[in-house]
Amino acid sequence: MSSSFGSKLFDIGLDDRDRLKDELGGGLPKSSIIMIEGEYGAGKSILSQRFSYGLCEEDHKVTYLSTEMDLSGFLDQMNSLSYNVEKHILYQNLLFLRVYLQPKNSEKQDLLDRIMDADLMWNSDVIIFDTFGSILRNDEKYDSLVKDDHERQRVLEIISFFRDIKSDGKSIILTVDPTNVTENALSPFRGVSDVYIKLQMDEVGGETQRSANIRRFAGKESQVGDTMGYTVK
Repeated sequence: MSSSFGSKLFDIGLDDRDRLKDELGGGLPKSSIIMIEGEYGAGKSILSQRFSYGLCEEDHKVTYLSTEMDLSGFLDQMNSLSYNVEKHILYQNLLFLRVYLQPKNSEKQDLLDRIMDADLMWNSDVIIFDTFGSILRNDEKYDSLVKDDHERQRVLEIISFFRDIKSDGKSIILTVDPTNVTENALSPFRGVSDVYIKLQMDEVGGETQRSANIRRFAGKESQVGDTMGYTVK
């Protein structure tokens, strides 16, 4: 295991399994906000799960928040990818948290305030929100402001908190479906992201081809590819 690769990078490992580490120039930058944007089915969760496992394999600590899976579903998904995360959960390298969202038309909660106050989850090196857009839309303060097109106010509060977190050398990965969040909310997150990856889906010959377009990659220590293809299992 090598956690010393690139003093400014979190090593994402798995060199013998895929080329993602090489495509990203060695890993993910420390002290960064990383945004992965793509529509439903584009592979946001798959990429997040790849990051989480590779980081743990390199002895980095990860918090993974999911709005879609409980722990059992997460383990099944990771095992289907041959990612043995049980050991990392057992040895507390990986903290998995399920975020339960309120049913549609029910009263929303101060969801993001509760998350920001959960000190334990912020002890990790990398914190992954899958999906952040769903959490944002179910936050009571955000919801109350979006009705008057004032959601940017809540967004800037969240960004300020994230900047405090990354100042401690930690990185935050946000996955977002652009069809589920307003442009007023998305634009500031895009603007402050140190890494911005846009996932694309194209139909070619009756098959769906997926690619990741790296729009921004701050602090790169070596060449980073502009576009990379990948599969979703």
